[in-house]
Amino acid sequence: QVQLVESGGGLVQAGGSLRLSCAASGRTFSDYAMAWFRQAPAKEREFVAVITWTGRTTYYADSMKGRFTISRDNAKNTVDLRMNSLKPEDTAVYYCAARNRLKFYSGNNNSPVAYDYWGQGTQVTVSS
Repeated sequence: QVQLVESGGGLVQAGGSLRLSCAASGRTFSDYAMAWFRQAPAKEREFVAVITWTGRTTYYADSMKGRFTISRDNAKNTVDLRMNSLKPEDTAVYYCAARNRLKFYSGNNNSPVAYDYWGQGTQVTVSS
């Protein structure tokens, strides 16, 4: 089991920035690719970004490229999401998720069903 706990959400004005953090415990953190997803009310859970277990490779959803940055610290068992130039449409609950690295190259890394563990989420609200 891997336990994931997100933090850092809150209320921010449009154009502002937030940094989300996800703390992992349980199994070996460096065995997992880590991702962020988000879910707005009445919408499906949406891929935001993923980072490989080494931290060397990252992928982003097109609408987040250039504004969001995912990073990880394997020594601290944390994965962060830095969000800049926030827009009201970024309002959602943000979740971190873990996927065993052995499955990573099977693809579907932007699909929620591919992930093994999830946090409880943290609310991000962007006011206009």
